[in-house]
Amino acid sequence: MSIDSPIKEYTYQERINALREKKMEHTAEKQIDAGYMDFDDHGIIVPPVECREVIETTGEDGKFIRHPFAANFKGLKFKSNHTNGGFYGPKLLGENYRALLERHPVYVDPMSSLAGAYMADFNRCGMITIPPDVDYSHLHPEHQLYKMITGIGALHHHCQDLKIGLDMGWGAILDKIRFYREKNAPKSKDFYNALENIVLGTQNWIQRNADEARRLAEIEQNPQLKTNLIEIADINDKLVAEAPETFREAVQWILWYQLISRMYNGSGSLGREDVLLQPYYDKDMAEGRLTDEEAIFHIACQLIRETGYIQIGGLDSEGNDVATQLSYNILEAAHRLKIPANVSVCVGNGMDVGLVKRGIEIMFEDKAGVPRFLGIENTAKGFTKLGYPIELARQRGNAGCHWYALPGREYALNDVIKISFGNVFDVALREMMTDASVAPSVKTLWEYFAKHLKRSIEVVAEGIDIHLENFHRGAPELVLDLLSHGPIEKGEDISHGGVELYNIGVDGAALAVVADSFAAIEQRIEKEERLTWTQLMEHLDSDWAGIDGERARMMMQSVPRYGSGGSRADEWAVKISAVFSKMVAEKPTPVKKANMVPGLFSWANTIGFGKALGATPNGRHAKAPISHGANPLPGFRQDGAATALAASIASVQCGYGSAAPMQIEIDPALSADKGGIDYVYSLIKTHIDLGGTQVNMNIVDKDTILEAHKDPSKYPDLTVRATGFSVFFASLSPEFRQLVVDRIINEN
Repeated sequence: MSIDSPIKEYTYQERINALREKKMEHTAEKQIDAGYMDFDDHGIIVPPVECREVIETTGEDGKFIRHPFAANFKGLKFKSNHTNGGFYGPKLLGENYRALLERHPVYVDPMSSLAGAYMADFNRCGMITIPPDVDYSHLHPEHQLYKMITGIGALHHHCQDLKIGLDMGWGAILDKIRFYREKNAPKSKDFYNALENIVLGTQNWIQRNADEARRLAEIEQNPQLKTNLIEIADINDKLVAEAPETFREAVQWILWYQLISRMYNGSGSLGREDVLLQPYYDKDMAEGRLTDEEAIFHIACQLIRETGYIQIGGLDSEGNDVATQLSYNILEAAHRLKIPANVSVCVGNGMDVGLVKRGIEIMFEDKAGVPRFLGIENTAKGFTKLGYPIELARQRGNAGCHWYALPGREYALNDVIKISFGNVFDVALREMMTDASVAPSVKTLWEYFAKHLKRSIEVVAEGIDIHLENFHRGAPELVLDLLSHGPIEKGEDISHGGVELYNIGVDGAALAVVADSFAAIEQRIEKEERLTWTQLMEHLDSDWAGIDGERARMMMQSVPRYGSGGSRADEWAVKISAVFSKMVAEKPTPVKKANMVPGLFSWANTIGFGKALGATPNGRHAKAPISHGANPLPGFRQDGAATALAASIASVQCGYGSAAPMQIEIDPALSADKGGIDYVYSLIKTHIDLGGTQVNMNIVDKDTILEAHKDPSKYPDLTVRATGFSVFFASLSPEFRQLVVDRIINEN
């Protein structure tokens, strides 16, 4: 939408449309610069041409290859303390991040009520991770054996407490850092200096954006936009040091924090934004400073700049529903934007049914994958199995693809540790077949599988201890430390004793592949004797080659699968999940005594895990993607019965506070005006009542998704729920698009 009239009065929706149009331009630029993006639709934008310059480091032996999202701002030079050109430890992280913030271009859109946008990925600039001198080579053989994702050196994936920042503002946070630096001196000097540098860099960035808004106001001819720009300037002049007092100021403060957190190392957690913003909303509404239309617009301006993970609705500590009109407003903001957004609506007894149904109605209207639906009481009750009271468990917020964390109090490292049951199964099968002392059988195979599963979990636990002992020396979570309870007071990073709770997420993947494989072997080899163990291994090693191989593959694939309901594969899936969950949760890590929390989720690793796995007895070809999270494989049942899917996934929940989401695809032919909303609500509620924890959904027809897969350029704004995150379909790689297509055409 062009801004060409000095007298036009723009409606809020016209301004949202203009912001969305600009968002699509930014997305197209990113797709050219960075190529395919198989991850959340981050709000990062390409810097203006006049601001670009290849950044330099002072590394001794040259520079490492930089990603297109690495900072390339004029005049920006990073200090290095390693020959690879990277930088490690709080001192250089703080100095370099401040340098980036002070060189970061400003961004003020007259159509938006908020200032700021981020244009760099700091993690791409200096290899922010565990220090290079940490030696855990003794674990490498088993890491490679099981093809696991270890989490050693992984970033963020827990949730800050935004209330700390909203209550204090940057000035008081800076005073707090300086107070504890003096109180704890000489301990943690570099840590405190780093925190100070980040706050000072942030204040500089905010002030420069305020100055830019004032400059633009001086030349703006449209009175409405001129007033808006002056308001942006005044708000951000204030927020350089002071705490927010109004709803708009609070949303702007959250956005600034969100931008520096995402840019620092990719953190996208927001948590319970309706609860956080409720006091500001109530005060402004009571004093006549805010309308619901304005509130929706301010949230939309936040979401257009960065779509973090937001939970709306749900329960307070005592079990009371917290949904209000503001919850509806946040959902409405995502609806009016019609871009990828990770807004999640809580479902369950005692919670607002209208909010859930409005979410479903929006999905039918937009034909997209927004919002998600959360069974938060089930995850809260699961968390109590770790010994925590339900009142505390209910304070955890959904802050990522499938995970929860206590804001500012819990280091969780969620969604970054993955054990592929498929690779564990393959190791077990091959060891059994080469052990001359045993006769192959399903019973023996299970014993080998359980043995290797146990060992893979032990290896993960050892790796977690290595991470907790060393990560703070390489890449302390400085931005998250600012809004957590303990790091500033103690002078310790949240990864190294800064907070009180350590509950580390450990996810299993490829559940359906292994459950179906056990069922196929049991049926075709042991019960029917249509195939021998030796023949099976020959087919797996040849990837089902030849006519005989294809016949065998189809035979193994045709056994009733996990998800069909009441099958042996369903029973195997329950058994695998239960044993995995018990093994993960039964004892803490050996040295640091951190709890481990089991979940079932593959994230975007579905393709990578598949490439690392040979052919499997369920008829899967070598290197084909593994099954998606806790879902059955596509085509699990001829009628694709949604109720069977809901029951099966509910039955395999780990039950300790992390979700095992149900991904489901709905045909828009099931229209909203023909009972579709009530049907989908009933399906979601039934799944949650059975023990389910999260529902990810797409409402899109087969023809559209097939046409978009063939030529993504025809559908640049088609939004899908790829996994836990939503994304523009055109931004995904062909491989990842194929996964989404397979789900939709097989289950729609």
